[in-house]
Order: sequence, then C-alpha cells, then structure tokens
Amino acid sequence: MAGMRKRTIGCLTIALILALAGCGRPIGVMEPLSPTALATPGTTKVDLLVATTRRPDTNAAILFSGERGTGLKTDAVTVSIPPNREIGQVQWPSRIPGDPSRNFVTAAVTPLLSLAENRNWLNDNLPKSKHVLVFVHGFNNRYEEAVYRFAQIVHDSHADVAPIVFTWPSRASVFSYVYDRESTNFSRDALEELLRRVATNPSVGEVTVMAHSMGAWLAMESLRQMAIRDGRVMPKIDNVILASPDLDVDVFASQFAALGKDRPHLTVFVSQNDRALGMSRRLAGSVDRLGQIDPFSEANSAALENLGITVIDLTRLRAGDRLNHGKFAASPEVVQLIGTRLLAGQTITDNDIGLGEAIGAVAMGAAETVGSAASVAVSTPIAVFDRRTRDSYGDQVQRLGQSVGNTVGSVGDSFEATLGDRPVPVGSGGVQSPRAQPKN
Repeated sequence: MAGMRKRTIGCLTIALILALAGCGRPIGVMEPLSPTALATPGTTKVDLLVATTRRPDTNAAILFSGERGTGLKTDAVTVSIPPNREIGQVQWPSRIPGDPSRNFVTAAVTPLLSLAENRNWLNDNLPKSKHVLVFVHGFNNRYEEAVYRFAQIVHDSHADVAPIVFTWPSRASVFSYVYDRESTNFSRDALEELLRRVATNPSVGEVTVMAHSMGAWLAMESLRQMAIRDGRVMPKIDNVILASPDLDVDVFASQFAALGKDRPHLTVFVSQNDRALGMSRRLAGSVDRLGQIDPFSEANSAALENLGITVIDLTRLRAGDRLNHGKFAASPEVVQLIGTRLLAGQTITDNDIGLGEAIGAVAMGAAETVGSAASVAVSTPIAVFDRRTRDSYGDQVQRLGQSVGNTVGSVGDSFEATLGDRPVPVGSGGVQSPRAQPKN
C-alpha cells in the first residue's frame, strides 16, 4: 500500500508539473520601454506600489530574484495594458521587448528609498474613496508575474483603490514548494510592517487585503501577529479576501481565533475541483485546504454563518484555468465582482441586498428587483454564502439552492468540520462542537 501511495503521489506530481509548465514565456520584462515605444493609442496605464522581501537581481530587466533579501524594498511601477484584449488574462509578450499594442509591458520603475517617498506615492495615488487594496500572490510566482497579474486584476475589476502588491521570495518552481512555504514565514514581519504603514497613514480611509493560494497563509499570519501585538487588527483593515487559499483548515482555525472579536470581515473564494490544492492536500498529509472545502456540507455551512465568513464557491465556474486555481482573476465575472461588489460594500443599491443577490445581478448585468436577482443567483455557476442573503430569503433561498444542485445555499452556526476539534470562539460566545466526519 505504501508503494502504491508513493506511485500515486508521484503520478499526481508529474501531472501537476505538466499542467503548470504550459507555454514558455520570456524572462525579463521589467525593463521599462522607451517613451517612444509606449506611444501606442488605446493603451491603459496602471500605477502600482510594489513592496518585496526578494533579493535584488543584477539584471535590471528582472529587477528582483526569487531569493530572500534583507528588509522591505518598495518601487513605484507602471504597467501598460494593451487595448482590445481578453478580460481576465495577462497578455505576455512572446519575445522581448513586448509590443504595447498587444502585450503587457513595463512603462516605468521608480525605487522608493524612504518612508516619505512611500507616503507621497500613496497620497498621490489615493482615489476619492481613500481605499487601498494590498495583494499578496501565491506559490510559484516570479516578481513580474505578481506585478502583471495584479495590474490585470486592478484594470479588469475597475477597482476604485490605490493598488499595492506585496511579493515575497518565490523561486517560481514546482519543485520549490517547501522553499516557498518557508519564504512566507520569512516575510511575515515585512508584510505586517507594510500594512501598518498603510493603515496609519491619516489620508487612508480603509484597507482591503487580498491574498491568493500560499499567500493566504502569509496574510493571515501577518494579521495574526498584528492582533497579538496590538490586541486587535488595525481598524482600517476591515476586509480580507482569501482566493483559493492554500491554508490548512486547522491552522486557519487558530489564526482566525487570534484575530479577536474586532477582526476584519473575511471573504473566501473556494473551488472543490482545484487541482493545485488537491495536490497540496496530499503533500500536507491529507489535511483539508481552506480553498477546497465544501461550504454546503452540514457542518461547514453551519460554521460559516455563525463566524460571519462569506464564501464564494467557484466550483462550477469555467474560467480557462486548467488547474482551477486562478479563477478569481481569470473569470471576467469574478474580477468584476471584486471591483464593483466586494470593494464597494457588497451592495447593488441602497437597499439591504446580500452578496448572493449581487452575484446574480453581475451575471445578468442588472438588478431591477431583489426577487429577480435571487432567481438569477440560483442559475449562475457562482454560489454565494453570506448572512444577508440568508436573512433576506431564508428558507426560500435554501429550497431554491437545493433545487439547482446547491447553486445558492444557506450557512449555519458552527465551524465543526472545517476548524478541527479544538474549542474555537464563536461569535460573541460559545464553543464549537467536535469535528464531524468529512463527506465522501
């Protein structure tokens, strides 16, 4: 049996490597193009603040390597995005230099060498909403991949935010999973420092943290440290989005409890057919990953409601991602949701409309009434679980969700199956029950 298990894991690893390998792309896109080359009609510029714990590379076209550096370094980076492109995708150049009319290219890179320069960039780039979005990438990412992917998310979501990306040392190799995991531990203090800088800026109104895959562990650890150090997460950090989190559910339970009662609101994107998290689960001793849970299981659904965690289930969504691990960024509907719903208060109008109805409206492109939005929500492949949707529709939503294969469902009162068998604070009081048996 042991030999069979090793062969199975070996085959799964090979399959994952082949899936991740894909088509090669040129390395070294961070060298800014000349102003003449950038003079292409229809292009859009996205200005980012990029913070990193990576070691600087000797090649200016790479900028930062996958090795660990010293301290927190920041740069102002401008990415040029071509016109007439497919939403949800990064149009990489096939060779260097890229063509701005068809490819993402780097327009400018300016090192920010002091705290004053960092503050000035933030103050100059704050929108009227005074909202900052901090993105933390996942496993197997080069510096430029993190920068370009976040530029794509900001552009396609039309998010009214000042965008900041935190990129930690990843060797961008499927064989470096352990190195990457340890690099997130290495970067915890630096991310906490960055979040403090942003949240203590008097000009900033609110901060959202969005983390993908292995970056979810890093984000939760940094917020946990902050809560332990200060007694709570800084008040301006009021929203945390975990996309396909490669995060042990038992570890998440501990992190979540440490955030305290004044914690930010959490939204989690999950997909039960996420192949990358399936492989991670096997490497981690078959412990469930948060990004792959079934939110409709009896124990999980009960917990999500009581803890106030919103779950967006993308299992049935097809977004051109072979591993089903990057749907949050590759799906036009989801990036629109991030920009126009999650970062804008999760409402469509001034009425008390839940995120479930909002998703239905995104799918249809309009929401004339709450009733019509609900009917749309149960027919879209994006399933949503949040308290306001449940309160608005109650048993009706539950019946409708079950009738279409749980497209929209309710959530319950404890985190039994997901958070393990240790006592965990629930709401303002109470203790969870022992862990339930997982569903087959």
